[in-house]
Amino acid sequence: MSNHVGASASSNQKMQSLDSVSDQFRSALSVEANKPDFKDFPVLSSHASHHPTRPTTSGNTTSSSSSSGSSISVSGKPSPLADSKKYDLGLDGRRSYSGEIVLGPNDPIPGAMDSKSSKPGHRRSGSVPLIYAGGSFSPSFTTGSGSGSSSSASSPITNILPAGNICPSGKIGKTVMMSRSAVRTDTLGSGTGNYGHGNIVRGGTSVASSGKPIEVASCNGVDPSARRAMLSIDSEEVKGVGNEQYRKGNFTEALKLYDRAIALCPDNAACRSNRAAALTGLRRFGEAVKECEEALLLDPAFGRAHQRLASLLISLGQVENARKHLLLASPRPDPVEFRKLQTVERHLDMCAEARKVRDWKSVLKESDAAITEGANASSLVMASKAEAHLRIHQLEEADFVMSNAFKLDNLSSQSPNTKFFGMLSNSYLYVVNAQVDMAQGRFENAVTAAQKARQIDPRNVEIYTVLKNTRAVSRARALGNEHFNSGKFAEAHIAYGEGLKYDSANPVLYCNRAACWSKLVQWEKAIEDCNKALSIQANYTKALLRRAASYTELERWSEAVADYEALRKQLPGDIEVAEALFHAQVALKTSRGEEVSNMKFGGEVEEIMEFEHFQQAISLPGVSVVYFMVALNHNCNQITPFVDSLCKRFPSVNFLKVDVSAIPMVAKVENVRTFPTFKIYKSGTKVKEMICPSHQVLEYSIRQYSS
Repeated sequence: MSNHVGASASSNQKMQSLDSVSDQFRSALSVEANKPDFKDFPVLSSHASHHPTRPTTSGNTTSSSSSSGSSISVSGKPSPLADSKKYDLGLDGRRSYSGEIVLGPNDPIPGAMDSKSSKPGHRRSGSVPLIYAGGSFSPSFTTGSGSGSSSSASSPITNILPAGNICPSGKIGKTVMMSRSAVRTDTLGSGTGNYGHGNIVRGGTSVASSGKPIEVASCNGVDPSARRAMLSIDSEEVKGVGNEQYRKGNFTEALKLYDRAIALCPDNAACRSNRAAALTGLRRFGEAVKECEEALLLDPAFGRAHQRLASLLISLGQVENARKHLLLASPRPDPVEFRKLQTVERHLDMCAEARKVRDWKSVLKESDAAITEGANASSLVMASKAEAHLRIHQLEEADFVMSNAFKLDNLSSQSPNTKFFGMLSNSYLYVVNAQVDMAQGRFENAVTAAQKARQIDPRNVEIYTVLKNTRAVSRARALGNEHFNSGKFAEAHIAYGEGLKYDSANPVLYCNRAACWSKLVQWEKAIEDCNKALSIQANYTKALLRRAASYTELERWSEAVADYEALRKQLPGDIEVAEALFHAQVALKTSRGEEVSNMKFGGEVEEIMEFEHFQQAISLPGVSVVYFMVALNHNCNQITPFVDSLCKRFPSVNFLKVDVSAIPMVAKVENVRTFPTFKIYKSGTKVKEMICPSHQVLEYSIRQYSS
């Protein structure tokens, strides 16, 4: 924007320009890993999704000034309102402060015009030069005569920029003189650690309070307004652009801009609160809590920061602390948040009561309800859910939920005196983690987690009991393994039994003891311990293997086939399991007096080459599955690999493939017109026909007729 003041300009126009300069000047100055005893097959389960609540906005995103609210007059003398507080109408809708500026007679003036890049008679928008003379600021205008000639009243030879922070105290740090021709890049630290205390320096780095340079992320690919704001020295302008990025959902860019604004003005509570909002959008809840607390240290009466902190604490399940801050929110608590707090608190109270009477299904129900109603970022509530899963023998779900609880960025946000189910702070989280690890066979990890819980809350009786039991079970398992590896199977089964006295629902110890019974040729006892392990963990692979082997030794072929079929689903590529299943199926059919001469292990789908071959194949005893296909058909190409896998999984079934493009007579006689088509024959009689079946339907039908 250019500003020409001609010789014929009116006095009124000059005064308006002076006010504009004063306003612009004031605007620029305001502001873990053990090897388990079994293979782990995690089951995906649903969990509560998180939808961060964006803070409401009011008013402008940029600061505004008026002559009535200025703290510095054009003459440089403080106005009667110099000590008054200026309200920020940005994202928070709360006040920031514009302090009195204290400058010495020799201090440089921020915003001086670059004489090299600015033409005579023009000035850049937002960079009106002010000349210090006789203790007052005077705006410098370029005046010209009617003939078009012009001269500058003042033309500084350098850019004079403040290298330090411009703060509400009004003081400006030591300045840096820069050559007109130098290319300057203003950069700032990443926002971590001592953000807000570094100096704006040249060369792509920022200097922290320790004096160590900090590299900053590039602005390439960023919104142009955000890029410009990152080079600004006006904290209010930077914060305003940050607010715009926040409203667009660009939380990462908003965070960078708030970091920049905080570096320019570390004592601005609104910037701290807005930074907390951006961190919440990025699900960095622990950092968001700390940022709200920082804002409240700067301004204990900042109602919006209390409101934001209360909302965060509700999502973290800290209802007591949330209530304190919600009541301090001004002008009054948000009724929606207050209802949310009451609902979450009610579900947590019911959860605690159900836990006392060990009603784990109710604990699971109330934990889920608390997460759904608002405590969707609480690692402690998720730990409660994991504990309930563990107690009702849903180990995979417990392990999954527990791993997600530790992924939440809020462990450091817990108050040291906060209690959950009678345990201090995060000790409950580690107590549950220890028990989940122990159930999954991670005994050393379990002891470590229990010790952490004990360190946090050394006087809690429940934590002491968990630690004692965890250590006892871990020692028993280690001793049992030592005896087993030495061939002392009787001593090993006793050691595992000792461990079960401290944890009667540990599937690993039951399975290990079953292995001892197998070595002692006590197959019934081995099956009994495997049954106990599988009742706790239904898809426990080692327990299934040991039980299937015990059934085989007892010639209980039907049960053996069922277990091996389940194992084939878990271990589809395991040749030993496939072979064991085949032999069990052959033995079962033999015991029933059925024909087994056509059964073959590890066979491939047999391709039919002529019509007579087809007739002979479907007439064989047993079950035959005929796959009618066309080589270049897309659907056929997709299902062929699955048919090959079924052939290996059901060795007692005779799989046949008919390429109708090679022998069209078979398709004509069988009246097959759509591909792929499957027909199941039993001893020469067709019992089932399927056209383009799904994988599930095809497998179910084959299992139904082959059993």
